[in-house]
Amino acid sequence: MLWPYKTPGIPDTLFERLPGIPLSKREVRLLLISALRLKKDSVVWDIGAGTGTIPVEIGLLCPENTIIAVERDEDVAKLIRRNCDRFEVNNVTIFEGNAPDCLSELQPQPDRVCIEGGSPIKEIITQVWQHLKPEGRLVATAANLETLYLISEGFAALQARNIEVVQAGVNRLETRGVHQTLAAVDPIFILSGEKF
Repeated sequence: MLWPYKTPGIPDTLFERLPGIPLSKREVRLLLISALRLKKDSVVWDIGAGTGTIPVEIGLLCPENTIIAVERDEDVAKLIRRNCDRFEVNNVTIFEGNAPDCLSELQPQPDRVCIEGGSPIKEIITQVWQHLKPEGRLVATAANLETLYLISEGFAALQARNIEVVQAGVNRLETRGVHQTLAAVDPIFILSGEKF
């Protein structure tokens, strides 16, 4: 087994990647998964699943969860499948579609949603909210201030409760020549809110 542990935090290097396709860094994944507050039987939608790191981590951590990874690009959807297969994750369904247009086709309805990208982000959040079960949680990431503003505005318009915003700044030890230095991972905002 490629990751025989019961804890999340798979090293980024263990995932298969494609050039230009984003990967949520390990430390960010830990915060994001924590923000989701998964239950034993959660239904999780991951919108803009990219490399598939979040579905893989959740699939291993919560094998009884139902996870739907939404990705618009066929090659990227195949990449998610390959990463699920690499880690022997069997509870992820990959849906090839463009959010928010495809959301009405997804079943079952979620009680947890992770949005790792997409445009128009505010419209995606608004449409996802219509499908999110009461007491469900929505977690979204923003890599810039414009997206942070749009997500915050979306949460306010939807009257999300218990909103949390975390700005993750992570440094990793890297070897550069003969020296080891701390190098910053791109900072990211993680926003979460609940539906009542």
